[in-house]
Amino acid sequence: MSTVTAAETTTTDRSLPVVLKVEGLNVDLRTPRGTVRAVDNVGFEARAGQTLALLGESGCGKSMTAKAVAGLLDPIADVDGGEILLNGTDLARLSPKQRRKFAGPELGIVFQDALTALNPVYPVGAQLGEAFRIHHGLSAKEAKAKAVDLMRRVGIPEPEARVNAYPHQFSGGMRQRILIAMAVALNPKLLIADEPTTALDVTVQAQIMALLKSLREESDMAVVLITHDLAVVAEEADTVAVMYAGNVVETGRVADVFASPRHPYTKGLLESVPVNAERGAELNSIPGSPPELHKIPAGCVYQDRCPLVQEVCRAERPKLLPVVSKEPAAADGATPRAAACHFSEELDK
Repeated sequence: MSTVTAAETTTTDRSLPVVLKVEGLNVDLRTPRGTVRAVDNVGFEARAGQTLALLGESGCGKSMTAKAVAGLLDPIADVDGGEILLNGTDLARLSPKQRRKFAGPELGIVFQDALTALNPVYPVGAQLGEAFRIHHGLSAKEAKAKAVDLMRRVGIPEPEARVNAYPHQFSGGMRQRILIAMAVALNPKLLIADEPTTALDVTVQAQIMALLKSLREESDMAVVLITHDLAVVAEEADTVAVMYAGNVVETGRVADVFASPRHPYTKGLLESVPVNAERGAELNSIPGSPPELHKIPAGCVYQDRCPLVQEVCRAERPKLLPVVSKEPAAADGATPRAAACHFSEELDK
């Protein structure tokens, strides 16, 4: 039994349209030690009105995957194969100029550090209105009025009085709301939220997540949430893709994955959450650390930390395949369970 409980009401209706479908995505990084693979054969789906969480430790490839989808990879990184289908259009095949047309109307992104994502020398109203001037050809006055509406929409108090304020004049939580407002200004079909509550206190974190949920339901967006916070995933996400060393090692509905993990890494993450811990008691943890990108083993990427490792794990990398489960199939035809482990059935006993 896992120590983090996902909401019982979490469902994933496969009749909902697929907004984002990623298949076989590879991202390579050029380093002083040579080219390494940071994202390896990654695939997942995000559906309208649902939240997909990319979950894993820092450095597992979550943000790199998100940047590849958004077309924001650093110059030293390249997409080397795979498809990124946004409402049927393969973004990986588009030129940078063509991809810019999707930024705003089709895809929005919320970064984890609002202070660095916002331009410090321009008022927030000018930054919020820019999308309307570029894509809708509005005048400065009309764009400013839209900015005020956006600020009100995301819960900024007294937006008329604060539209000319600069980013440093807002609190961290308010800056994050402004960044969210910029991302949803043109009602995109897909929103990528990369650690949107980093460095915020718990109360503000809850407010930001509630805002994202409200906006998602309001406009039926698909949301890809990048996080390492198991509690946030349990509370906010419908489906989850667990990543390790640039690979997706388990997918499924959050309620199913958290109730009965089918990959040792997922199980280790869930068991590491301190629940009912007593002072002085030993906390559970996953031994070791993720492999460096230039030292990823040929077999299973998790073999050096896995309690179930056997010779086949060192010789052959397991594929992400549907797993046989004792759980009854969901009536709504929910996303099937899948795991990349030679011994996933051992975890179901």
